[in-house]
Amino acid sequence: MSERHDDQAEVAADIAAVEQANTAFYEAMERGDLDELSGLWLPGEDLTISCVHPGWPVLTGRGEVLRSYALIMANTEYIQFFLTDVGVSMTGDTALVTCTENILSGGPAEDGGELGPLVGQLVVATNVFRRTGDGWKLWSHHGSPVLADSDDDDDEDTPS
Repeated sequence: MSERHDDQAEVAADIAAVEQANTAFYEAMERGDLDELSGLWLPGEDLTISCVHPGWPVLTGRGEVLRSYALIMANTEYIQFFLTDVGVSMTGDTALVTCTENILSGGPAEDGGELGPLVGQLVVATNVFRRTGDGWKLWSHHGSPVLADSDDDDDEDTPS
């Protein structure tokens, strides 16, 4: 029974570590900390990392992926993520995190002074992590926008 308890404790510790790595990813984005964000991804090109931002093509390799985050950070004055529906699945040294990113963001106002209007967006995301000697590192991020139903769509389905 003790061995089973040890296994459960080890799995729980791994899940907690993956959840922390996932949280660190979003917190680095919120702070605009590209150095920290870079350190959260798998190092080197031996395992090619990939990223899909909503509406973007697939980006592969550290250079391409990290450049995309640099561009996003440089052009986003404010961003905050409220994660919901977070789920973690694991097999061996690979972990899969699914979640809904409830994003609040804004850019500079047109007159340049203060923050422009805030915009909300829902994105479903899948983050794949690999266990390394330095902890859990991102291997892949894929975000897809959630299309909201509108009342106009309902009107079209209703026969006249």
